[in-house]
Amino acid sequence: MSGRPEPLWPLFADLKGLDGVGPKTAHVLVQAGIEAPRDLLFTLPHAVIDRRLCDTVQDADLPGTLTVRARIGQHRPPRKKGAPYRIEADDARTRFQIVFFHGRTDYLTRMLPSGQERILSGKVELFDGIAQMVHPDHILPVDEAATLPEFEPVYPLHAGITQKLMARAVADILSDLPDLPEWIDPALLAREGWPHWAEALRRAHEPEDAAALAPEDPSRRRLAYDELFAHQLTLALARVRRRRSRGTPTVGHGRLRDKVLRALPYKPTAAQTRAIAEIAADMGRTERMNRLLQGDVGAGKTLVAFMALLVAVEAGGQGVMMAPTEILARQHLDGLQPLAEQAGVVLEILTGRDKGAERQSKLAALARGDIQILVGTHAVFQADVDFHDLRLAIVDEQHRFGVRQRLELGKKGQGAHVLVMTATPIPRSLALAQYGDMDVSVLDEKPPGRKPVKTALVSTERMEEVVGHLRRAVAEGRQAYWVCPLVEESEVSDMVAAEARFRHLRAALGEDVVGLVHGQMPHADKDAAMARFVSGLTSVLVATTVIEVGVNVPNASIMVIEQAESFGLAQLHQLRGRVGRGAAESTCLLMYRPPLGESGMKRLTTLRETEDGFRISEVDLEMRGAGDVIGTAQSGLPKFRIADLERQAGLMAVAQSDARRLLADDPKLDTPRGQAARLLLWLMRQNEAIRLIGVG
Repeated sequence: MSGRPEPLWPLFADLKGLDGVGPKTAHVLVQAGIEAPRDLLFTLPHAVIDRRLCDTVQDADLPGTLTVRARIGQHRPPRKKGAPYRIEADDARTRFQIVFFHGRTDYLTRMLPSGQERILSGKVELFDGIAQMVHPDHILPVDEAATLPEFEPVYPLHAGITQKLMARAVADILSDLPDLPEWIDPALLAREGWPHWAEALRRAHEPEDAAALAPEDPSRRRLAYDELFAHQLTLALARVRRRRSRGTPTVGHGRLRDKVLRALPYKPTAAQTRAIAEIAADMGRTERMNRLLQGDVGAGKTLVAFMALLVAVEAGGQGVMMAPTEILARQHLDGLQPLAEQAGVVLEILTGRDKGAERQSKLAALARGDIQILVGTHAVFQADVDFHDLRLAIVDEQHRFGVRQRLELGKKGQGAHVLVMTATPIPRSLALAQYGDMDVSVLDEKPPGRKPVKTALVSTERMEEVVGHLRRAVAEGRQAYWVCPLVEESEVSDMVAAEARFRHLRAALGEDVVGLVHGQMPHADKDAAMARFVSGLTSVLVATTVIEVGVNVPNASIMVIEQAESFGLAQLHQLRGRVGRGAAESTCLLMYRPPLGESGMKRLTTLRETEDGFRISEVDLEMRGAGDVIGTAQSGLPKFRIADLERQAGLMAVAQSDARRLLADDPKLDTPRGQAARLLLWLMRQNEAIRLIGVG
């Protein structure tokens, strides 16, 4: 696989060879991300113009684009500078005007000779009761009428590139498409009724009607599938490769786990039991586990994680659990401590705060194997941290860690199994795009005893009423979060908003009652403010979204989110999940600034109606698009040119199972279909996959 296969050479040739593309245009195209003919092919039209011939402009729905056959009449050049050049024309029923600004007489008399018929196509508007076609898009002799497509594709454009240029260059590539073998499973192709690759491209670029642009159109679906299939094939190759990396088979005797389960005041949910079994089975294999544990807010991931850590300890090894921040690491410690005491295992924490002799003694205990479970921040990556026998590494909130750090973590223990946890429910199509190389366990049930959170919408005009309600709740010994609006994408202005609200609430409720945390505070101050709230010294915590993930204060039963319409759905769902953890009835108040727009209304009512994070994430995806739902910058979500993850979500799952099946049947991609799939990987620039096949 050292060089690009020959059939694909024309698709990766120089743009300058294409019809109408010179050096200057080629440069502009490259600036727009179009580097080769294949990029032009995968830039599909996003609209069509109906150019079907009609009899007359009379009674047409104006303004509108029309195509008519007309006899050219008298030319009226402008009398004074800056006035338009007008030409009269008669279609089958009425007279109208063709108008040019800065028109040159010699050119126009040649293009539109009086007394002759022409096909004219362009936008027609009424001006002082007269129909006018200003600067027609097309002027053709009648015998060339057939060259005008009935539906003309409209391409997304960049400065310096015209529709005509795009159409000419694309037509040039389409006239000489290579004949590539079929990489899609024949049964799937037949079941979906999809055309072959070249045919699908032609139909997508030469739409026969507006319906050809819909994501449901067979040609569009097929091309989207090619893209998703290439992506999933890359992830499947990475998965196969990783599975070849040896893991240490880790099988526990179960006695510690039984102890913990017997001591629990409740029975684990079916989803928890299933996830625990899947993880234990993976850890017992010789291949390294690479599993994602996806759980909704409050679905009980801590118990599942601890059971997995106990498997490592039962087998005589160690486990580590990592969180992205110190606050979260300490929360994990608090959550795991009581379970560790029941099991009788040694649990410690290591963060950047550990210094000097204390740090040295922890490191020594870890290297001897005296510490069985370690909780920490990315400080556990540092070179001087050595485990005695690391069997399991758990990474919490993976999207805050890069893939590179996942690999670093793997190096800490030769053969350590890896479990990634996230509390962000992601729609299935996105989870597959982002974590398609992993096996997934989903916690989609709430443990018994988690009470539903009552959610209400309140206008900011009722601010004082809400503060009064809070005063009564605080007097009864309840605790509340007050989350301040996202002012803009800058922590500084969010901080200003938080500080203003903090002063207002202190004045209303009392000096000692209200605490404050925001992203701009020094770590020590932030931790101290959190600690005061956790211990109940303060009753109300004013915060920016620092508290979005993982904060656990069972006594907090009220969540006020100010200007809730400025937050994304997933974020609101996470914030609401901070209450409803204790015995008290919990409420979440979504305060909005009227008037509420349609999408703001939809977000807030969705939240009021359901607590199912997966359902919420699907609505979020429909509303905001894939990039925003997980924040493309930090998500590692691939950029698709054709596939639309919102509207073609179902294709991703098909692509994943198809890719995994192909590699199971043909690990080296040597069969005819395997060879075709190799071509697809080259075509889709899946360099990582090509490298994996090369070394595989």
